[in-house]
Amino acid sequence: MLALQIGAGNIGRGFVGQILNKAGYRLWFADVNEPLIDELKHHRSYHVRLADENGQSMSVNGVKAIHSILEEEKLLQLIEEADLITTAVGPAVLPHIAPAIAKGLLHRINSGKTKPVHIIACENMVGGTDALKQHVSKHLSSADFISLDEIAGFANAAVDRIVPDQAAGSGLDVTVEPFFEWVVETKNWIGTAPAIKDITFVEELEPFIERKLFTVNTGHAALAYHGFVHGCATTKEAFEHTAVQKKYVQTLQETGLLLQEKYGFSSSEMETYHHKINSRFQNPYLADPVTRVGRGPIRKLGPKDRLVKPSLELLERGRVPEALAETIAALLQFRSASDEEAAELQEYIHKHSAAEAFCKYSSLKEDHELTSLVKKYV
Repeated sequence: MLALQIGAGNIGRGFVGQILNKAGYRLWFADVNEPLIDELKHHRSYHVRLADENGQSMSVNGVKAIHSILEEEKLLQLIEEADLITTAVGPAVLPHIAPAIAKGLLHRINSGKTKPVHIIACENMVGGTDALKQHVSKHLSSADFISLDEIAGFANAAVDRIVPDQAAGSGLDVTVEPFFEWVVETKNWIGTAPAIKDITFVEELEPFIERKLFTVNTGHAALAYHGFVHGCATTKEAFEHTAVQKKYVQTLQETGLLLQEKYGFSSSEMETYHHKINSRFQNPYLADPVTRVGRGPIRKLGPKDRLVKPSLELLERGRVPEALAETIAALLQFRSASDEEAAELQEYIHKHSAAEAFCKYSSLKEDHELTSLVKKYV
């Protein structure tokens, strides 16, 4: 079984690649980072270390790698032959890898291969694989796109593992948190899903992906942005800050209530899930800077992302998302010299106002109820 992992960064190596290698796949990485690809070609192995008191290390051996641009023909060949194609490149990069995927799948269609290939976008977004399929469709004719469904299953997924910034000199090795969750939807799977121990296959993904998005991602955002406002350096420090922790808890109480009403999670289920998330954020071996966790604030203001989406859905249910609005207001104060989105956001706020910036990036009107709530806390 051949797996092609597009994106050889820390998540690609420390999460997706490690699981697929453990499951017995012949693992290939594709990336545009030439020094990284050269290292993978030379060593063909690396270690994944758990960030806990034991520091357990797992070897990932026998991997191969190619440069996505400089070795395009080999990339197309791998796309044509693969049993599984996964991505970990970031939502913004999906449109850029779509042309090569489309070209490789077209070769597959024209060659008459009947063996199905499954494609999973392991990105921190809702409907990542659906989005990738839409990008791929733009590079295929209508007839070829119809044929695609016969040989390619695009399966949405929810992925969850904290992979912090790596220490200098780590090389190919990656340190990750012990906890992980990879849930894959079988709705578009062709045939029987494989028995991969570390992947949970479900018929309906949305409850799991939104539970993760509205708890882990929303909670991380609350710690990062309130932590930044209160001068905390890391999310662990933010969690231990009394005022920040109060805002974090209030924010997750609101999203937890939404998840119970929307999907039928019980209060005890949400309490258990919150407890698990809290312990992860307090991990002393994961000193995650608030500037790293908070990066990309414009994307996180999106109408389908971790803050605005649950706020709007609570308003639709007649509930007022006060804590979420206050977290959004904290986001609007976020600054990081190394983050282009943070710089763009602050430049827009400087020229206009925080409320206008919120409206611009959330696509909401100035007279919207959520806009009024956010203005209360800015």
